[in-house]
Amino acid sequence: MGSELQPGRHQASGLVDVLDRVLDKGLVIAGDIKVSLAEVELLTVRIRLIVCSIDKAQEIGLDWWRYDQHFAPGRHQVELEKDQLREQVRLLERKVESLTRKTPAAKRRAAARNTT
Repeated sequence: MGSELQPGRHQASGLVDVLDRVLDKGLVIAGDIKVSLAEVELLTVRIRLIVCSIDKAQEIGLDWWRYDQHFAPGRHQVELEKDQLREQVRLLERKVESLTRKTPAAKRRAAARNTT
């Protein structure tokens, strides 16, 4: 009975090894389906499938799910808030610059104080 279970265990561990290797290295399946009638192409379907781990996908630059609002709905809101904060910082910088810049009247007063 013990010998009957061994092949199943070996097969399962083989599957785990294959899956581990696929997720570590990645697997790409690509294909095109073309439908033509009288040598006129009517329809083309391109199929691209990549199977890999999230770490590997990020490593090769396929991290589109981070920016897709359907997969990361809060991401869009975060970007809007960042843009609003940047605009507020620019506005505050302009205000500080205008306050630190001396106006003509302030320059005259400062000159008058320095001459007396």
